[in-house]
Amino acid sequence: MASPAPASATTAAQEQAVIHAAQAAVLVESANLDDGQHPTVCGYDFNQGVDYAALFRSYLTSGFQATATALAIAEIQRMLDWRLSDEPVLPEDPEELQTEAQRREVRCKIFLGYTSNLISSGLRETLRFLVQHRYVHCVVSTAGGIEEDLIKCLGKTYVGDFHLAGKALRMKGLNRIGNLLVPNDNYCRFEEWVLPIFDAMLEEQKTQGIIWTPSKLIHRLGKEINDPTSVAYWCYRNDIPVFSPAITDGSLGDMLYFHSYKNPGLIIDINQDIRAMNNQATFARKTGMIILGGGLVKHHICNANLMRNGADFSVFVNTGQEYDGSDAGARPDEAVSWGKIRMTANPVKVYADATVVFPIIVAETFAKHHAAQQKEKQASNPGDAATAAS
Repeated sequence: MASPAPASATTAAQEQAVIHAAQAAVLVESANLDDGQHPTVCGYDFNQGVDYAALFRSYLTSGFQATATALAIAEIQRMLDWRLSDEPVLPEDPEELQTEAQRREVRCKIFLGYTSNLISSGLRETLRFLVQHRYVHCVVSTAGGIEEDLIKCLGKTYVGDFHLAGKALRMKGLNRIGNLLVPNDNYCRFEEWVLPIFDAMLEEQKTQGIIWTPSKLIHRLGKEINDPTSVAYWCYRNDIPVFSPAITDGSLGDMLYFHSYKNPGLIIDINQDIRAMNNQATFARKTGMIILGGGLVKHHICNANLMRNGADFSVFVNTGQEYDGSDAGARPDEAVSWGKIRMTANPVKVYADATVVFPIIVAETFAKHHAAQQKEKQASNPGDAATAAS
């Protein structure tokens, strides 16, 4: 049986047309990016030796979350640099804000929010530095973010492993936070420490008419702990308000529950705190938000800034994605739509573990600023520097 005749061969002209179309698809002409708005990608060259300042500067042109980290550094630097003297005098400005010198004293109010896991981690020491030196002016955290700070003054937290079996840990009285381990004895010590304070607060409520709020409670605990390793202690010392609208959602809630049976009657009013929190933003001339993690702390700070039609500067650091509609994962642009970040702002979100990137961000901003201030003080008061060194 004869084989079928072959299909007619493609003509040379047809073949050339196909190749030309393929080339056109692959070799599309580019727009010019040498416009000054698009830096060339270039990372750090270790042939220059190890220079951490130069390494972190190279993040801006490294791409991905390195670039986001560099943009966050720049945004926080803008928070630090801003003065009311940068703005024109308005007709409604009070008399005490008319001169250049007076306006230079008015700075950006910085809100700091962080979740409890970050206090459990070694980031606690970074956060303590910020409040110790008054670099932030209002703090929001969860109940865990308050109590874990205090509990660390009473007992140690240890590095463990993410894969330790929960059943085995429970039988040993060990609580796991990621790859950290907290002995349950720490919470027993916390109960022994905090319940007498609740007793005293209840007595003051009865005899002095004090109406306690979460922020007043935290202020009192910061005073009572009297430990310079504590974030709450330095917030108390420097009169930095700390808000925690879900103060009962943690060990503090457990202790309040037990106390309500042992010595009932203590009242903690959240209504005073929402007014105080919102007023922190409403009466500020410029605001910045630094929010580590998501959920309650993120929304509470953002919502307060809604009262002034949005924050002027914003940095978010978390690993959340927006595709489940969560507040934690929402990009800053979603907050713009709600009026919680100003339309003229340039907010930054870094998709990263805060324990990795936030110490770098602080090193390149607040810590450098602090070091420069210390150097300036030593230069103007060499005798004080010599005394401090001796």
